[in-house]
Amino acid sequence: MKAVILEKQAVSIGDISFKRFHELCELTEYDTTLPSEAEERCADADAVLCNKTPFTAELISRLPKLKYIGLCATGYNNIDLAAAKERGIVVTNVPSYSTDAVAQHVFALIFHFTNRVAVYNHSVHNGDWINSASFCYFPFPLTEISGKTMGIIGYGSIGKKVAEIAKAFGMNVIVNTRTPQNDTTVIFADIDTVFSQADFLSIHCPLTESTRRLVNERTLSLMKPDAILINTSRGPIVDEEALRSALLFSKLRGAAVDVVETEPMSPDCPLLTAPNCVITPHIAWAARQTRERLMDIVYDNLAAFISGDPINVVNK
Repeated sequence: MKAVILEKQAVSIGDISFKRFHELCELTEYDTTLPSEAEERCADADAVLCNKTPFTAELISRLPKLKYIGLCATGYNNIDLAAAKERGIVVTNVPSYSTDAVAQHVFALIFHFTNRVAVYNHSVHNGDWINSASFCYFPFPLTEISGKTMGIIGYGSIGKKVAEIAKAFGMNVIVNTRTPQNDTTVIFADIDTVFSQADFLSIHCPLTESTRRLVNERTLSLMKPDAILINTSRGPIVDEEALRSALLFSKLRGAAVDVVETEPMSPDCPLLTAPNCVITPHIAWAARQTRERLMDIVYDNLAAFISGDPINVVNK
């Protein structure tokens, strides 16, 4: 079987071995792939491994040999699932591989605002502690998160892990989810209530037409002026202009995002000039252990397809 991996650089910086994939199939590797390059690179492939490369109905129609698309990710909004199903192409994803890493990153972003480690470290290296008359000094406000309310939009594996950690810190947890849950340890509420009551609001829902621009001028207006918004899910869930405006006019204390509308980030992204906005480059999932776990499942998915018994299929 001939296979291609289109975005090797998205899952490895040279620290992940692909030897077993080469033993499983005839694999061609590409570090990165532009949408305009996808057709040529996939033309002779039976199987494609990809991350964010768009597979539109038009592209799929021009790849008559293609039988399998293996996502190196959980999300599959870049694949036209209906077109793939019509062609009999199996599409698989990797569920729940990044739960611990993403939840950890959420709290790293929270602590940026509450513990101000980077700010204090810079201040100390600037000589401020040396010149202090007191044994300590704390000009930058610090915040305990115990007793604060963690709002969570989306209650899959990552949302549940964030809730678990929040409760361990003594936070109150309020959740909005489209799927009814039997969990008495958190409070379930409508989306407006979660926006209005959260001190920290963390987004963990998938990108769909109903969640696109879920964070917008109206929902942001419901938030407390000292609240913090965190997005580690998908960039288009947030209306970036609306978020920039909320931060610019102090309607929100701060925001922290690991994802943006266009990735890699466009130089005119509104959040680049937004005050009190922390941006990390889509790295919440990128710990080495997490990427190793990801590629273990990608391998298992491909091997199961080759054996005729596919698993983790998203377009049954």
